[in-house]
Amino acid sequence: MNKERVIMLSDCQSFYASVEKASNPQYSNQPLIVAGDPARRSGIVLAACPIAKSFGITTAETLKEALAKCPQVIVVRPHMQQYIDVSSQITDILRKFSDQVEPYSIDEQFIDVSGSLSLFGSPKEIATGIQDLIRRHTGVRARIGIGYSKVTAKMACDLWAKKNNDGIFTLTKEVLPDVLWPLPISELFMVGRRMSAHFQSMGITTIGHLAQMPLSELKWRMREKFHKKCDIDAELYWRIANGIDDSPVSPSTYEVAPKSVGHQMTLPRDYYKLQDIKIIILELSELVCRRCRKLKVHGAVVSVGCQGASFDDPTGFSRQTTMSDPTNATLLVYEAALSLFKLHWEGQPVRRIHLSLSNLSDESQYQLTLFESRPRYRELERATDALKNKYGETIIGRAASFTDAGQLKDRSGKIGGHYK
Repeated sequence: MNKERVIMLSDCQSFYASVEKASNPQYSNQPLIVAGDPARRSGIVLAACPIAKSFGITTAETLKEALAKCPQVIVVRPHMQQYIDVSSQITDILRKFSDQVEPYSIDEQFIDVSGSLSLFGSPKEIATGIQDLIRRHTGVRARIGIGYSKVTAKMACDLWAKKNNDGIFTLTKEVLPDVLWPLPISELFMVGRRMSAHFQSMGITTIGHLAQMPLSELKWRMREKFHKKCDIDAELYWRIANGIDDSPVSPSTYEVAPKSVGHQMTLPRDYYKLQDIKIIILELSELVCRRCRKLKVHGAVVSVGCQGASFDDPTGFSRQTTMSDPTNATLLVYEAALSLFKLHWEGQPVRRIHLSLSNLSDESQYQLTLFESRPRYRELERATDALKNKYGETIIGRAASFTDAGQLKDRSGKIGGHYK
């Protein structure tokens, strides 16, 4: 008989804010948030420490709103590279207890300790040991949910461990009906505000209502509600409510080949002139093609699109075209993307632009032509890629990227849109 798995989810409390407080002990007893650009007093709140949250500050609200609630709050600019380094440090700590560690996000990681119980003690003892090591080496408090599947570990963490004094909670099959099922349907993992309203309109108000409903009936109700076949979604929600999740904890040992390679850029202001937009399309072409060259693939389909700044009055488009031959040469992709953009852009202000290559294939297989020198392109771009890898993004670049419209210099100091 197979033994029941023991899976944990480690989640770091107010991760960005906790890392900042650990690095700056003088802020330990003060409200602190990580947000946007403190100098400009702009941007949104990315993380708030528990003291800041006690003033009503929440993540995703504007910095202006946060300052109105707590004028004395310490505002710190995000340091993404430091957060990534601490996250990697926590991964190394978890690997002391098991080699089955799967990062779920920058501050959440799954660990399967099924084979470690004889070495390190009970699940609760292992969880406590993990917490102690993370606190000692990083200064960050971890909350740990313990379950028999990834989904039960996740719910144990989100619904209880985050609220407990010791930051640990175990959700077993035996207690599932008494502990999880009485909760409102809105508390179920992967059920957002809109889906919660849909379930309630179907008479499903608690997690137990969903879990105990025959799956065939749930599928029928969801088809009637959404006027389409959604059996897969119905089964997913039903399985989560019943704590059923067979997926393993999978260490990331290799990079799965992507189906497409893309990049998008949010601009610091509205761009009105095609001349300025062309520079951004060129930079995006370089980013996408450089990643394709690293993966040793090229693409036949180029996609480009844009959006305006207004959410209430959305503008923009997204279109794609198939090029005559697959490529990862920056200038060839740029020319195709620019032609596509000019064909569909109606002159509205642009705040966000995206570009991608798809229908990927091995770059070693390509069609020779009489009028292009693909080997020459490849050697030139390999040389510039090598320079950037060794000396940084700004060691060499196109002159247009160093104009006011270019974003190369600003972007080189950021990770995921935030400063390193």
